[in-house]
Amino acid sequence: MTGFRIGNITIDCNDLEGMTAFWGGVAGFSRIAGDETFALLADDEHPGRLKLFMQKVPEPRVGKNRLHLDLYVEDSEAAMVEVERLGGQRVGEHARGEITWVVANDPEGNEFCLVEVLPRRDA
Repeated sequence: MTGFRIGNITIDCNDLEGMTAFWGGVAGFSRIAGDETFALLADDEHPGRLKLFMQKVPEPRVGKNRLHLDLYVEDSEAAMVEVERLGGQRVGEHARGEITWVVANDPEGNEFCLVEVLPRRDA
């Protein structure tokens, strides 16, 4: 194995400030670096962990996302209220067995899911 580790998830965007505010709010991350072309968001308590890299691009998003984030939440409806307050919108709801999730869009139409975390079942 080569030791690959995911360091950032990059999100291309047109409105850098708006998308930085949205994803910072959703993830609970703060801006730790950036300029007029990018913003790096991280968890203040764990800055060495996974980060979100917001990258300003000139072209709009076209077509369906080929990659999306699954955000684990305890209550998808309560989380959706916060997503809508930040400028996102609901796309749909799904369930498969005991697992339920809400599909949402960020302000630029990128899809992500709010997945309800199941209680741990210790063996």
